Amino acid sequence: MQLGMIGLGKMGSNMRERLRRADHEVLGYDLDEDLRDVDSLEEMVEQIQSPRVIWVMVPHGEPTTSTVATLGELLDEGDMVVEGGNSFYLDDRKHDQMLSEKGIGYVDCGVSGGIWGLDNGYGLMCGGRTEHVEQIMPIFDALRPEGPREEGFVHAGDVGAGHYAKMVHNGIEYGLMHAYAEGFELLLAKDIVKDVTGCFNAWSRGTVVRSWLLDLLVESLEKNPELEGVDGYTTDSGEGRWTVQEAIENEVPMPVISASLFARFSSRKDNSPSMQAVAALRGAFGGHHVRMLDDGEAVVEEKDADQAGPSSGTGDAT
Repeated sequence: MQLGMIGLGKMGSNMRERLRRADHEVLGYDLDEDLRDVDSLEEMVEQIQSPRVIWVMVPHGEPTTSTVATLGELLDEGDMVVEGGNSFYLDDRKHDQMLSEKGIGYVDCGVSGGIWGLDNGYGLMCGGRTEHVEQIMPIFDALRPEGPREEGFVHAGDVGAGHYAKMVHNGIEYGLMHAYAEGFELLLAKDIVKDVTGCFNAWSRGTVVRSWLLDLLVESLEKNPELEGVDGYTTDSGEGRWTVQEAIENEVPMPVISASLFARFSSRKDNSPSMQAVAALRGAFGGHHVRMLDDGEAVVEEKDADQAGPSSGTGDAT
């Protein structure tokens, strides 16, 4: 199957490669000339046979909206746009309306798997009309993990449901990461505990708290047992805030996820072992920039990929 991929950052480039390994033909476009296969969106559309499928993997907000609008002018009736970034679900409805007026299909797809998805596969949560989802199922099957489809893919519901599910997924991720991080700080604080890394490693098999996130924390601690030099400064992506906002709108109590979001705000004022652990975890699973300390001060001041301007990468796409 042919596919156009717009945005070849740390997620998009790996997705292109995974699809190619499954014998799909992928033409990629990116602002970085060294990454792209075609030099313009016009060239991409010309080279893909109808009905075309174009997958968008650029930062949420204006970069995504402007890309979808441009595709609306270039594509033909019967073509399809898949929006795989971390967009707010209400934006999906606007994008769908914009394209459906021209007979162009639209599917939103939350993608989780981070930098490990190339080999492990990606968890996929999509929203849209059944006929559109079924039309591009070969692409979803190539991207998801091996095994039963329902264990790595869901057609969550109507347009917007995929990104809504990904938003909640990332909110849960916030809470899980912070629980591990607080445990790390408490173990580190108790003088009778001599092997903090060993404690986490011992939990990685057979216990109820085992998880891939725990494995990644163990990996980080084995390299740097006390996370010495790691700056606990941690940004937050749109999904964490949106999850808490949706909880308020729907009167759903969400104390754990809310607290983990607010803890990230606190991380920008004081450094602590727990926030060092959160920062290290984000670097481990998502390839996000991890700031380091030099004599107690942050050396660099960089925006996280979550909050970057128009570029090829996506944010907390885990």
